[in-house]
Amino acid sequence: MDLLSKENSTEVIDPNWDNREKLNWLMDRYGDMIIRLAYTYVRSDQAAEDIAQDVFLKCYEKLKDFRGDSSYKTWLYKITVNKCKDYKKTWSFRNIIVTDVISTFQKSSNGSFEQEVFMKEAKQEISIKVLSLPVKYREIIILYYYEHLSLAEISKLLNINMNTIKSRLSRGKKMLEKPLKGLKIHE
Repeated sequence: MDLLSKENSTEVIDPNWDNREKLNWLMDRYGDMIIRLAYTYVRSDQAAEDIAQDVFLKCYEKLKDFRGDSSYKTWLYKITVNKCKDYKKTWSFRNIIVTDVISTFQKSSNGSFEQEVFMKEAKQEISIKVLSLPVKYREIIILYYYEHLSLAEISKLLNINMNTIKSRLSRGKKMLEKPLKGLKIHE
């Protein structure tokens, strides 16, 4: 008997259980494994736990449709991998640090250790300021400076008129000027 067959042979769910009892059994049996798998994708304890919760919610919703073509473990792993891939596509996973915005404010760098530390702090400060902008300005700033999309690409992506994109980019930069004015990036 191979390892997979042995694994499947111990996967016995009482057919008289309702979906809630099945879910509890699956969570007890596979919960830690799902969290560990999610962690290998997202490298964050909190995100892995959130994904595991989403996996078991999806499992509960689809439990009645489970055909038994695979083991519960395989099925849960597939859901987990898909949830992780979806999560990795989100802005929150990318943990955006808008480093390219700095280039618009930076004149030169001498590469010293102190300068590198200062630049790192400046980048964090800029990121905080950009992320504090209203969404309609923030998304344009991020797509233009961080993702290097053209105004036309942003317009198409967001389905917003080109003049509106230009206006929001301009306003977003103006909103950043005052808070970043005191930031001496190129010293």
